[in-house]
Amino acid sequence: MNSEETNDIDVNEDELYEHYSFNADKGQQPYRIDKFLMNRIENATRNKIQQAAKNGNIHVNGTPVKQNYKVKAFDQIKVLFEHPPHEYLLTPEDIPLDIVYEDDSLLVVNKPAGMVVHPGHGNYSGTLINALIYHFENLPLNSNERPGLVHRIDKDTSGLLVVAKTEHALNHLSKQFFNKTSEREYVALVWGGFEEEEGTIEGHIGRHLKNRLQMDVFPDGAYGKEAVTHYKVLERFGYITMVSCTLETGRTHQIRAHMKHIGHTLFNDERYGGDKILKGTTFTKYKQFVENCFKILPRQALHAKTLGFEHPTTGEFLRFTSEIPEDMTECIEKWRTYAKHVNE
Repeated sequence: MNSEETNDIDVNEDELYEHYSFNADKGQQPYRIDKFLMNRIENATRNKIQQAAKNGNIHVNGTPVKQNYKVKAFDQIKVLFEHPPHEYLLTPEDIPLDIVYEDDSLLVVNKPAGMVVHPGHGNYSGTLINALIYHFENLPLNSNERPGLVHRIDKDTSGLLVVAKTEHALNHLSKQFFNKTSEREYVALVWGGFEEEEGTIEGHIGRHLKNRLQMDVFPDGAYGKEAVTHYKVLERFGYITMVSCTLETGRTHQIRAHMKHIGHTLFNDERYGGDKILKGTTFTKYKQFVENCFKILPRQALHAKTLGFEHPTTGEFLRFTSEIPEDMTECIEKWRTYAKHVNE
């Protein structure tokens, strides 16, 4: 590391809290650290990253670096601040919960779209966890120190989640998800038509090598984690199809990444490019129709509809189903009417 790349600041790492940690891949080309972090930290601005570097908060291999430091293969990068990460400063908040089922061991909640499951960068309040710790005391902590969480779904995905109320329930349910014995079915609207009625998507899922806010599919399995999604066509609307997706594994953005991988990006999934008109005509009227659908459903068209698992105490297999929310049903209805009109 040369002198122009390091900060002349004496900072004791032990007095700082780690907020982010990244390891550069073995194929990493020399790349400015401010740009490197921009691609990896959600909602981060170049200005904030450069300010953090100036303050000696960005460390590479244990040493503070300036904003123009070039990241190299195998570098260990940490962003450190003098205060603990906000996600660990959990504040109970009186947010109503849609509880589908509850007993002494667990509860099943129906999460609305737009609610973040746990606090993280840019979302420190209003999350499901903030609501849970207000309504329930002494929830067990999972391996990431998150109270009661067995699994999670994305902010703009609606649907069912199971939350553990005891240590025994947390361990038992976590094992079921790990061993793929739990049952999870989602309903999605995706771009394009399918020739087949059903199929299976296999391919390891890992962080996209260029856009770290996306997940990508790596078919040869050299990178990422194994992921399996089974899908079935529920209804065809011409340029859009409604599908049921059953998960064998539970990777981050699994359905979103797998569907994009086979050419059927989720409808209005902004992060994966589904907020563009990917199929259809060039007519202005059609464009207007799709844009109206985007307004009705301002999120990815994905709902966690069915959740099944063995009760950790009774051993009984429980299965819960939730209604598709109004924004999604309204959008489906519009496409149904459109498809009928086109086929007349």
